[in-house]
Amino acid sequence: MSGDTSMSGDSNLEAMPSQAVDPTETPTTSDMEVGEEACSDQIPDQGADLAGQLAALKAEHEGLNGQYMRLAADFDNFRKRQSRDSEDLRLQITCSTLGEILPVVDNFDRARQQLNPQHEEAQALHRSYQGLYKQLVDVFKQLGVSPMRVEGEPFDPSLHEAVLREPSEAHAEDVVIEELQRGYHLNGRVLRHALVKVSMGPGSGAAAAGSQAAGSQEAENGQAEGQDG
Repeated sequence: MSGDTSMSGDSNLEAMPSQAVDPTETPTTSDMEVGEEACSDQIPDQGADLAGQLAALKAEHEGLNGQYMRLAADFDNFRKRQSRDSEDLRLQITCSTLGEILPVVDNFDRARQQLNPQHEEAQALHRSYQGLYKQLVDVFKQLGVSPMRVEGEPFDPSLHEAVLREPSEAHAEDVVIEELQRGYHLNGRVLRHALVKVSMGPGSGAAAAGSQAAGSQEAENGQAEGQDG
């Protein structure tokens, strides 16, 4: 009985299909073709996605780079404007301060010119004035202040202010005859205009006098005619 049972069990084992997959089994040609087709379908899609991502990144990079360039230009303009405004403010303060000091320099210069030392005390005072005036001039030079030289120069309204006009046989018309108040430059910029006397040219006085006399004569004639009427 046992022998029959054993033989029956073996026959049943042989009749059952095998459920395990042999790891060494080679894929069939059809399976490989299906896999290749699936991969070939996925590659174009992935390439298109990568190309789109790359284009988006390039556009983003260009936008950020443009923003950076604009910010850098704005900052550079701001820095230049701040520097220019600071320089203008410094120059305005300097001009205002020097403008308050210039009348003192004028008074020193007048006093120095009017001194006519005749004895030792007067000479000592004159030397003191000269020393103080020289110190002022040296300080002005260090600050970039320089006096104008106007006599004999053509009248320039950007540099000069005409206070008087008179005929001159020695000077042509619109030439500065005399400096009445000294003008100054500050680093090439006008710190104070020079007050000057300007020539009207030779013969202008006689012409003006003749014109005035003719006008007076016409006025007298008009009055006489009115009285006759």
